[in-house]
Amino acid sequence: MRRRLRALAAAALATVALAAHAGRPCEDTPARVADIERGMALATTTAARLDASGAQVVVLARAGQDLSRYGLAWSHFGFAYREGDGPKSYWRVVHKLNQCGTDRAALYRQGLAEFFLDRPHRYEAVYVELSPEAQNALLPLLRDNARIDDLHEPRYSMVAYAWATRYQQSNQWALETLAAAMEPGANSRQRAQAWLQFKGYEPSTLRVDALTRLGGRMTRANIAFDDHPNAKRFSDRIETVTVDSVLAWLPRAGLGEAPVRIR
Repeated sequence: MRRRLRALAAAALATVALAAHAGRPCEDTPARVADIERGMALATTTAARLDASGAQVVVLARAGQDLSRYGLAWSHFGFAYREGDGPKSYWRVVHKLNQCGTDRAALYRQGLAEFFLDRPHRYEAVYVELSPEAQNALLPLLRDNARIDDLHEPRYSMVAYAWATRYQQSNQWALETLAAAMEPGANSRQRAQAWLQFKGYEPSTLRVDALTRLGGRMTRANIAFDDHPNAKRFSDRIETVTVDSVLAWLPRAGLGEAPVRIR
C-alpha cells in the first residue's frame, strides 16, 4: 500500500500547482511527496467510506485552515457526487475556490485526490449523507456545468455576509446552490437566502475586532467587511456561512444525517 501511494504521489505532482493556485494564495513552495501521500491516503479512505455509505451525493468538508480561534473545526465544503454507474463509478467534487488570494473565485470539478492535495491544516474530512430527496434534487444539477453556475457570484470575500449578495464565499455558494436545488422558486441568490432563513439556517457569528478587520481589508484582497450591516460590524459581529454551521443545520432541517468524521 505504501509503495502504491508513493507511485500515485509522484504522478500527482503535475496537478499540485493547479490545486494550490485554485484554493490558496499562490506560493512558490514546492509540494512535498509526504504531503501528497497523506492527501492521497485520505482520498482513498474517503472514497471507501463514501462507497460503503451507498449515497449518491454527500456534503464533503476539509480542514484547510486552522479556525480554532473562532471555535470552528472545518473550513471548506463542497458536494461529492457519484459519477457513472456500477463498479466503474467514481467520486467527483464540485466546489468553489478563491483564486490565489484575489477578490475573485471560480467553480471547480475535481476528483477526491485533488480535493485533499491542498496541504490542509489537518488530514481529516467530514461528510454528511444527504436525504434521498436532497440527493435526487442535487445530482442532475451537479452534473450540469450551466446549472452549477446559476447562483455563482465571482466577487469573493472570505467573510461574506450570509444574507447579502455583494460577495460570495465558497461555503455560501454551496449552501445557496442546495437551496436552489430543493426549491425551484429559489432562482436567485436573494430567494435562495430567503428559503434558507425559512428552513432555520443560522450562520456562525465570528468575533472580529476593528483592528483585525482593518488589517484584513488593507492587506488581503479576498477579505471585505463592507457588505455586513453597520450595527453588527461595528459591534464586532461577523455573520458568515461556515462548515460547522451547515453541519449542525442539515440534520435539524431534515436534509441530512449526522456528520461522519474521517481520519
